[in-house]
Amino acid sequence: MKPPGGALTAPFRQILVTIAACAAMVSCTQEQSLTEEALAEAESLAPGVDIRKEGADPEQVANRLMAAGEYELALDAYTRAALQKGMTPEILTGLGTANLGLGRLGQSEDMLRRAVEQSPEWPEAWNNLGVVLMERGKSQEAEHMFRRAYALDNGESDSIRNNLRLALANSENPANVGSEQQDYKLVRRGSTQFLIRKTP
Repeated sequence: MKPPGGALTAPFRQILVTIAACAAMVSCTQEQSLTEEALAEAESLAPGVDIRKEGADPEQVANRLMAAGEYELALDAYTRAALQKGMTPEILTGLGTANLGLGRLGQSEDMLRRAVEQSPEWPEAWNNLGVVLMERGKSQEAEHMFRRAYALDNGESDSIRNNLRLALANSENPANVGSEQQDYKLVRRGSTQFLIRKTP
């Protein structure tokens, strides 16, 4: 709002500048508060790594953020890890899984395909690629990925075995895909089950 005459007086301009500065500070404070809450949640879910500490391993930070469901923050941490360590199969899988959590299925598939190319003997990466392919409606190819993961894993992972069972059941009765798709499980190195809470 301008004072009579249309020209802004110096005091009036100063008031507007002050209001704008206060609004920017509030916005930054809120954003920082949200980030702090996410980091605190990640630390509470997986203690043992100080994710705020300077020099903390960004890959471990990313894994903790993934466990907390903070996929955007995890994506940033995996990107920092890639700058330090290169695009290792573990980091590619992490990037693919974070993108899956954010609903970015195309990027997720690309990352996971690169992971299995680099580490073709890693059953967890094949399994996770199968999960993404199921999400994309590529059920026949996904079944092949689950078979590969199961063979490499020697049937030791319950999650991989159950994923293959569901994929086989869906290939026999495609009507089951919509009702059971949410039951597919992602796994991390060591066949630890990994749950994804997708963002809307």
